[in-house]
Amino acid sequence: MTSTQLDPGTARPAWRSYGPTWWLRLVVTYAIAALAGYLAMRAHMPLPWMLGPLFACGAATACGVRLQAGPHMREIGQVIVGVAVGMRFTPHVLAAALHLLPAMLVATLYIIAVTFIGALIMRPLARIDPTTAFFATAAGGMADMAVVAAARGGDTNAVSVVHALRVTSVVSIVPFMVFAFGEQGTAQTIEFSADHSLLMLLLAFGIAYLCAQLMRPTAIPNPWLLGSLLPSAALGASGLLVVDVPGYYLVVAQIMIGVWLGLRFRRELFARLPRVAAAGLLVSLMLILAAAAGAETLSWATGLPLTTSFLSLAPAAVTEMVLTARAMHADAEMVTAFHIVRIGLIASTILLVFRLYRFVLRSHYEPRV
Repeated sequence: MTSTQLDPGTARPAWRSYGPTWWLRLVVTYAIAALAGYLAMRAHMPLPWMLGPLFACGAATACGVRLQAGPHMREIGQVIVGVAVGMRFTPHVLAAALHLLPAMLVATLYIIAVTFIGALIMRPLARIDPTTAFFATAAGGMADMAVVAAARGGDTNAVSVVHALRVTSVVSIVPFMVFAFGEQGTAQTIEFSADHSLLMLLLAFGIAYLCAQLMRPTAIPNPWLLGSLLPSAALGASGLLVVDVPGYYLVVAQIMIGVWLGLRFRRELFARLPRVAAAGLLVSLMLILAAAAGAETLSWATGLPLTTSFLSLAPAAVTEMVLTARAMHADAEMVTAFHIVRIGLIASTILLVFRLYRFVLRSHYEPRV
């Protein structure tokens, strides 16, 4: 979704399409989200300010209620998270991440192998063509995979449905698994010298936002998070600008992200592709279980806590996994490093892996030639 949200079926900005009722739906949407977040917090739900709005807005949207997210809200939320995490990248953290780089590469290859198998399972379950199955299960960004799939004759609607289910199922299930079976970390006890002035905080947000804007035209998935996180990490590690993001900023960011995720549950989209949606949910659950199994090996091989290992291997949803790590006082910076390596390696090798996939399923492609 771009910074200017468009009315489905038209190319006009949302506020011009919907008229004055757009603003009313906007207010109602965030009122519902804030109330849901508060109730989730009172119920001691993990990540309450994100999962509460996600479930409430998702249920309302699936029932046909027309809610409306604010323009650019998700992106701003990701910038806030990017700054909050990036500023924690000290030289010690960077050195530790470099030391674990071989493990990060192996972990990414494991994720690629698991999603490869997921594509082989998805094709007969959903009764879709192999190209659509591959890009629907690849651990890349939803928009990026839909574009690449369309260029190669895939069904973009099916790709979008499966990716929406993967992201929302990971975001909905993984935090509960981590809070139920994981161990609290000690990252919060680490102190660092930070500037607490509002002016310096706004300066950090401004630099992060500008860098994220500059990264948008590139092929890098999720430029709003990575584009804000990388310069923040550089500033924090160098000591040029170190700020501490107050907790209530992260509450606002979670509400923004939770609303956007909840609005992905459009009833008409799932109604058109029920078999694809059901198969996509099953494959998503398989990917989560595979990440949990792989985390055991990663933890044993590297000495990382199991919670950190699991969040590092969770299939996509980097922003939400980083937020979960922070909530568990786990090593959010190391989780971020694993996901950055995954994103970079998958983005640069996706077409090579697709060629291997075509070779494995050559009998399904040869009749088209």
